[in-house]
Amino acid sequence: MNYKWNVARSLLVLAAVTVFTSCKDEKETEMAENKVYPGIDFTAMDTLVSPKDDFYRYVNGTWIDSTEIPADQTVWGGFNKLRKDTDADVLAILNKAKDDKNLDPESDQAKAVYVYQSIMDTDNRNKAGYEHLTPYLEMIDNIKSVTELPIVLGELSAYGLNGLVSFNVGPDAKDTNMNVAQLGAGSLGMAREYYVEKDADSKEKLEKYQEHVARLLKMTGTDSLSAGKMAAGIVAFEGKMAKPRLDKVARRNPLLSYNPMPKSNLKKLVPAMDWKAYFKNVGVKDFDTIVVSEPDYLKALQPMITQNNLPVIKDYLKWTMINQSASFLSVELEDANWDFYSKTMTGAVEQKAANERALAIVNGTVGEALGKLYVEEKFPQEAKDKATEMIEYVKRAYEVRINALDWMSADTKKKAIEKLNGMTIKIGYPDKWKDYSEMEITSPDNGGNLFNNMMAVIKWNREDNLDNLGDKVDKSEWFMSPQTVNAYYNPYYNEIVFPAAILQPPFYDYNADAAINFGGMGAVIGHEISHGFDDSGAKFDAAGNMTNWWTDEDNTKFEGLGTNLADQYSAIEVMPDVFINGEFTLGENIGDLGGVNAAYDALQMWLDDKGIKEENIDGFTQQQRFFISWATVWRTKMRDEALQQRIKGDTHSPGMQRGYVPLQNIQAFYDAFDIKEGDKMYIKPENRVVIW
Repeated sequence: MNYKWNVARSLLVLAAVTVFTSCKDEKETEMAENKVYPGIDFTAMDTLVSPKDDFYRYVNGTWIDSTEIPADQTVWGGFNKLRKDTDADVLAILNKAKDDKNLDPESDQAKAVYVYQSIMDTDNRNKAGYEHLTPYLEMIDNIKSVTELPIVLGELSAYGLNGLVSFNVGPDAKDTNMNVAQLGAGSLGMAREYYVEKDADSKEKLEKYQEHVARLLKMTGTDSLSAGKMAAGIVAFEGKMAKPRLDKVARRNPLLSYNPMPKSNLKKLVPAMDWKAYFKNVGVKDFDTIVVSEPDYLKALQPMITQNNLPVIKDYLKWTMINQSASFLSVELEDANWDFYSKTMTGAVEQKAANERALAIVNGTVGEALGKLYVEEKFPQEAKDKATEMIEYVKRAYEVRINALDWMSADTKKKAIEKLNGMTIKIGYPDKWKDYSEMEITSPDNGGNLFNNMMAVIKWNREDNLDNLGDKVDKSEWFMSPQTVNAYYNPYYNEIVFPAAILQPPFYDYNADAAINFGGMGAVIGHEISHGFDDSGAKFDAAGNMTNWWTDEDNTKFEGLGTNLADQYSAIEVMPDVFINGEFTLGENIGDLGGVNAAYDALQMWLDDKGIKEENIDGFTQQQRFFISWATVWRTKMRDEALQQRIKGDTHSPGMQRGYVPLQNIQAFYDAFDIKEGDKMYIKPENRVVIW
């Protein structure tokens, strides 16, 4: 916001007033001189610590010492508080719609209300127990031969069961304008790493998982004696399914998961599967070519599909159906699911409030129906306009940075800039809202229940997905609802997407100065742009197609810089003997580093264009406020269990490290706080990494 322009406008208005005006002008001048500008939370800072020695604590130390992670949270910080505040806003909107006597019962908004009501209808959920699930379990139980497996797998895929294999329709990575058939691995109850890694945490969590499987089997009709034996067999079977899959680092390489082949080749990979019967019962239109993400997995699946293995396969399929449905059945089953996946796995102390849990399900199913109401009430056009301006500045800065790279040739720079300028930008909400009119959601008043409503949602999404096979990709589609506090880059669309809810403090504040906003939202924008140029996104061109636009020499240099950054992060010990995996988190770390660099340069451009001279605010320069804003955004506390799970399965480094590690590679940060050799934040110039 341009404060000088606002003061001038105020003075013009006040000039029309008589003698009283001069007194008021003097008072306003006094207030302006003493004004504390929004954006920096001084109560959070620990100014006894030097920013030269521990910048993250300097910005957040008092907050760290005085803040308890709420009992219903496993991670707490700026992101989490904003999500909780946004949920409160959306719940208010949902309750308003629920009480609206004029709400059209056939509208998409009514469907959102009905889903919410069916979740909160705990009396009927508890009365029904798991009975709504029984027909699906019986369908699996009635399989007598492995020849029947493809039929049941195909039919139950309509209800979300990805047993043994998963089939879907999506963009062809090398021609992202067209939708193609895709085949992946089957569902597991835990991430692959817990089955194959031998560290103490993995072993402990796998044992707890087996206990959880046995517990839910007993709660859904299996006798106690059989449940334990079945659980052991299921976990062992999932372990065999897990081992041949790509590991977590390899999964980030899109080249490895792109294996197009004639549909007929599936018979060679898994002769035990009647693929014709499977696809017929999936209900998909005919096709010739399919993209297989895990050929080695399919090869390993072949010897597992035998008549002798049928009992454990059936147990696995029943468990997978129970596991994905537990939260849609009785409260007792929902609580049991929370006990393992939240309490055991992430250290949660207590569940979130029932209405917040219900809202999460609504957002994940008919989110755009609520999103339309959310943006009408909470997202003014001014927010979209200002975000658009900021994005343009960050893109301009990025182009300048690309042109200035000393490690990249002119030919590759040209392609990089083509990709940058070809990025689609989506802000706030979609131009075309999803149409849920064909989704059959029934209110509790009319006999609806949560399980059947969720099956209807899954089936609707499945049919919508299958209908796209062979059609042109709709690149106007959004993959986050407007009320989601997040952002993303989609390499297939070459787009950056910023839902309305993230355009709020601490990321963006209309009342704050430019440095605060560029250090927050500007760096988030830069982060998402950088994903187009990280180790994975850089394999896609301006049109979103997976093609090599690099010279061999430039690619070698780029990979070398990535290795340097990965090594930097891999040296960080977040808990005793627990280190960040720099290769696994490389894409996000490139995003942070490139994002902060581009946003910082964009701020300097903005200040120059607006004619704003260098001035201190609250005792800090614009440059200092920029970096303080970045560290504030990543203000984070995590429970130990959540941190362990983050390291094992999340491509993002913990917020505690994101808040300062990228800055140690940026010379402007050293200049802003006069950091010299001997200071603890100092890294020698030759050991700093600059990629974009």
